[in-house]
Amino acid sequence: MDELKQKGLWFVAPRGVRKDSGMSFDYTVPVGIVLGSEGRGLRRLVREKCDQVLSIPLLGRVNSLNVAAAAAVFFFEVARQRLRPA
Repeated sequence: MDELKQKGLWFVAPRGVRKDSGMSFDYTVPVGIVLGSEGRGLRRLVREKCDQVLSIPLLGRVNSLNVAAAAAVFFFEVARQRLRPA
């Protein structure tokens, strides 16, 4: 991660319910999305190396998503931002 950060890559990680929404980040920059395991999430040292820890806004009684669903939401937002007309 350190080597890629030196080359200009930003690292973001989803993590539960937080104030910072993952949908407000600028994904048009070079970015790596870091995903943790289903049960434990990200390891502390990996999370600390991330530039931003973001969340997915959830409605109703849903309080978390599995890692595949979280990845799909983040990747969709990356594609949406990069494909929108300038």
